[in-house]
Amino acid sequence: MTIRLYLDDDSLTKALVKALRERGVDVVTTSEVVAYASEQGRVLCSFNTRDFYRIHSEWVAQAKSHAGIILALQQRYSVGEQMRRILRIIASMSAENMKDRVEFLNAWG
Repeated sequence: MTIRLYLDDDSLTKALVKALRERGVDVVTTSEVVAYASEQGRVLCSFNTRDFYRIHSEWVAQAKSHAGIILALQQRYSVGEQMRRILRIIASMSAENMKDRVEFLNAWG
């Protein structure tokens, strides 16, 4: 199987993405991950708070819609605690309520 890349916004420039794609490398960027999740009707959950919150803000400013984003600080919670907080969000909010929102796991304790 050929390696496919996800390039975090911290590690990419548009020129790098373009150059890799021109050479046939399958590259997906952070912004494209949000778009894909939204096309699938999926709320994106990530520890990458800086990039995804920035993308959310950009999309709001551009009147672009996404399915929602859940953000958490990396290694702040155990897997069990992450699961409980995510399940609280799922139990409390509908997909429609999550549309174009960012929820932070620390608010769901």
